[in-house]
Amino acid sequence: MSEASIRQEAGGVLRLEGVLDYRSGPELRSEGGRLIRSAEASELVLDCAAVEHSSSVGLSLLLAFLRDAQVAGKRLVVRALPKDMGRIAQVSGLTELLPLQD
Repeated sequence: MSEASIRQEAGGVLRLEGVLDYRSGPELRSEGGRLIRSAEASELVLDCAAVEHSSSVGLSLLLAFLRDAQVAGKRLVVRALPKDMGRIAQVSGLTELLPLQD
């Protein structure tokens, strides 16, 4: 299992990667919020293609990042949502809340 991280890439893309769980969640939450607030772009893409595994913590992070973007007056969409996170969202009834990019 790899460590998790979130980093800003060109074009307003935030790349989330690794294993999202109770150990990685707090640091990712803090860093992701900071990146969203400091991003120059008004439209951001949270790319989840490199997420290896996620517990419900990953879905919680997505919702928190959406709130951060809203407070900052930015739009955030989620790209490449992993299947395990999608299943958790579906079971939790949160699928409609997630702005997914095709």
